[in-house]
Amino acid sequence: MDKDYHHLLKQTEDLIEDRKSRESCLAEISRLLADTFSKFDWVGFYLVDGTQENELVLGPYVGDPTEHTRIAFGQGICGQAADTKATFVIADVNQEDNYLSCSPSVKSEIVVPIFKDNDIVGELDIDSHTINAFTEEDRAFLEEVCQRLSVLF
Repeated sequence: MDKDYHHLLKQTEDLIEDRKSRESCLAEISRLLADTFSKFDWVGFYLVDGTQENELVLGPYVGDPTEHTRIAFGQGICGQAADTKATFVIADVNQEDNYLSCSPSVKSEIVVPIFKDNDIVGELDIDSHTINAFTEEDRAFLEEVCQRLSVLF
């Protein structure tokens, strides 16, 4: 991970430590990522619904509104990531049969699960208007961010 990523991890840690609430922290991290990476066109969190088993609920995000406020495990890329407990990096969403389109402008996506005690509690979802926008370095960085976010749950 290069120097810029380390600086961003420090900023993320500071936001986690200074948090007023989980929601405000996730909102600030969404804003930090969207403002830092021009290729991150929609940055947000989906949280596991505590009342509805195997369903994600839209949390804080930065970007255009989405109609996908609730997603069942297994549905779309976000639901697949939740169901399999794995990071999904989609280079071209138009090549995916299970993609839930939020906007015709979206070309690629990364979804990173957040775990607490080996259970999925949420995930970070990022869309880009650029095909193949996410590098292995981005993936490693975002997985580290999500690992650190687990203290919020």
